[in-house]
Amino acid sequence: MRAIKLAIAGVGNCASALVQGIQFYRRNPDSRSTLDNLGLMHLDIGGWGPSDIEVVAAFDVDSRKVGKPLGEAIFAKPNCACVIAPTSPAPGCPVRMGPVLDGVAPHMLDYPENDAFRISTAEPVDVTAELRRTAAEILVCYLPTGADNAVKHYAQCALDAGVAFVNCVPVFVASDPEWARRFAEARLPIIGDDVKSQLGATVLHRVIADLFEDRGCRVDRTYQLNVGGNTDFLNMKASERIVSKKISKTEAVQSRMTNRLEAASIHIAPSDYVRWQGDNKVAFIRVEGRGYGSLPIELDIRLSVQDSANSAGVVIDCVRFAKLALDREWFGALDAVSARYMKSPPVEMPESDARRHCEDFLRASSSTPC
Repeated sequence: MRAIKLAIAGVGNCASALVQGIQFYRRNPDSRSTLDNLGLMHLDIGGWGPSDIEVVAAFDVDSRKVGKPLGEAIFAKPNCACVIAPTSPAPGCPVRMGPVLDGVAPHMLDYPENDAFRISTAEPVDVTAELRRTAAEILVCYLPTGADNAVKHYAQCALDAGVAFVNCVPVFVASDPEWARRFAEARLPIIGDDVKSQLGATVLHRVIADLFEDRGCRVDRTYQLNVGGNTDFLNMKASERIVSKKISKTEAVQSRMTNRLEAASIHIAPSDYVRWQGDNKVAFIRVEGRGYGSLPIELDIRLSVQDSANSAGVVIDCVRFAKLALDREWFGALDAVSARYMKSPPVEMPESDARRHCEDFLRASSSTPC
């Protein structure tokens, strides 16, 4: 049976939601009309469905996950993602010990057992060799925010192993011209950076900014505050680890404004860790602006979502777009796909344009890259 052979770096909540979702949509892969396919932006991408994805390699550093079958590891603490599939996925590949590097913030070791990381004493594997051994085609990077060195290590391993790379982390790889050039020269596609959730705070904030501009109104000030109780939010309590995250989220909104706001008039950042919220993320968005006659407009929105599933709803598409690019021999940064699905793409586009270009991508001949 044909399959997209996927490797995952970081078996946290986002990986759990992705692996469970593959199982969930595998139950009825051919139907176009049942609720089983609710939540997919694309049931079919170049002939590939969600059920065609097979995880063949996985890497983590937590002792409760390393050495365990993937189907068990995705439910190990400190993961708290919601259960999507009614039964757990098949055990699958074993989780291998990856390099720690800067992937674990020191404060993450000081929290209670169910919250913090517990670094395994196992010897790290040769990631490049493991990617080759398993014949992986695509590597999805789900490492914690702030793990700059670790993310770039996995990107280099992807290059060395001849594997496409999907960077879900706010570390600038696909949007770095030098990295994009290296992937193009290696004849490999790359999608990134920093996953834009399926219906998350960033995409909603961007649409609001577009709406103000389209209707002749002006944004004067805006903020976006986010709280949650998963390990991503706990990790981001270290202010030095969220520098790139703040840049990524802020620029994703600023890029939609003709009149860019001064730094004092825009604040977009992870705000706090609230343990009992688990994987539920709550975003508060406020926009203050002016309309006709320069009269004031004020808008307040509260958005509540399951954070990791919201990410997986995007990554399940990115994996298949990466496979389609491999099939069609399109290399380097996939600009349209990155603009549609990532906060910090190599080329910024309005949401409607990015969607149209992705649809063109699906229809294009093998000689027309997108």
